[in-house]
Amino acid sequence: MRRPDIVSDDADDSADAPSGGRFRIGRRVRRLFSLRTFLVALLLSVVGLVAGGALPVVGYLGRFLGVALAAFALAFLVGGRRYVEAGLAGALASGLGFVLGTLNSALFPVVADYGLQIAGVGTTAGLLAALLGHYLGRDLKAGLTRELT
Repeated sequence: MRRPDIVSDDADDSADAPSGGRFRIGRRVRRLFSLRTFLVALLLSVVGLVAGGALPVVGYLGRFLGVALAAFALAFLVGGRRYVEAGLAGALASGLGFVLGTLNSALFPVVADYGLQIAGVGTTAGLLAALLGHYLGRDLKAGLTRELT
């Protein structure tokens, strides 16, 4: 016998459960994206971007390494797959950091003409670095926590 107060995953959006679909969608969105985790990922990405940019030898490459290390650290801090938060935070931090980093240089006329393309390059590279860092962090965490047989 089915209880009317419990909405299961296989329940349809019929007249006897009009609000069941809305709650299921909300749960799916919360599973896919967490604002709290995104803010932590954004903070880590900004710190990684600034710390990586402070390395004098590697320059812009250090910024992306910092973003990758931030996403790597995020994999250890939170449980589960948080690729959306890590990727979005890395892309946002890198895109803005890439454009803001070139504004005070001799490349300002180029940035003024091609700012959107430069932001796209920074955003894409930050997204890829964050996704790769989060993947490697989850892989290492799984390897460290797996029981030896």
